[in-house]
Amino acid sequence: MELSRRDFLKASGAGLGGLFMLRFFNGGKAQASPIKLIPLVKKGKETATICPYDASGCGFIVMADENGKCINIEGDPDHPINRGAACAKGASLRQLSADNPWRLTKPLYRAAGASDWQEVDWDWALDNIARKIKDTRDAGFISTDESGATVNRTESLACLGGSALDNEECYLLVKMARALGLVYIEHHARI
Repeated sequence: MELSRRDFLKASGAGLGGLFMLRFFNGGKAQASPIKLIPLVKKGKETATICPYDASGCGFIVMADENGKCINIEGDPDHPINRGAACAKGASLRQLSADNPWRLTKPLYRAAGASDWQEVDWDWALDNIARKIKDTRDAGFISTDESGATVNRTESLACLGGSALDNEECYLLVKMARALGLVYIEHHARI
């Protein structure tokens, strides 16, 4: 049955009129049946946390069962920054939980020129990354400039920080970058 807007308004008006008439003919004693509210039962432990995606510091509540498995993640209504709301990235926090079947748990590697990714061991991946950083640093290391002054730097590598890093992580990242001799150190918020 196709119902136009006009027909809908007519039917709604007739329905409301019928309710008022029912009350009139019953001597004003027409009452709706009481609604029974079912209390929500907590099925886990709630823990407050902060969103890891950006530097806004939005608050979230994580609920976990007795085994520590994440049941739900939602915005914290008592948090002064987001007051329970979540942006698109924050709303996807549930994807970070360990029980997400699509979450990657092992590093993937694609060799140069290859079209497929392959799972590799964490030790191999970290050793390979460290070796490539060291080789690139050594190949482009500058110990002195044109005037003979000691500079001990490399211009072959750069470091780009992100807003998901807190102050302590940024401090350690910059210390590591300076120890490697990097001079191109930047943060994405300044670009």
